[in-house]
Amino acid sequence: IYRWQLTSVMSILHRAAGSALCAGSILLVVWLVAAAMGPEAYRGVQNFLGSGIGIAMLLGWTAALFYHLCNGIRHLTWDTGHALDLRSTYSGGWVVVAATVVLTAAAWAAGIWHWVS
Repeated sequence: IYRWQLTSVMSILHRAAGSALCAGSILLVVWLVAAAMGPEAYRGVQNFLGSGIGIAMLLGWTAALFYHLCNGIRHLTWDTGHALDLRSTYSGGWVVVAATVVLTAAAWAAGIWHWVS
């Protein structure tokens, strides 16, 4: 019987975050092309990004970015031969999860604060 472990879930999520970053990059290109095409095209993309699904996509893209970044730093630490014992592996995993939440919330708070002011 196989039990899910933090390390296996984080490995799968790292790959999923990489795929989400690729999809988000396509959305970024669409936004940039719309900006180059003029106000009407730009407004259409902005309206989509301001919708519920657009905001959910941007939030997911932001979370994927910070997760992939933090987990990548964790992997770089492992590449140096540090934090490879079981306890460090699990504590480092939870640090990645917490850092992802904090960084995503901070980025969105900064964006909302900038938008409001």
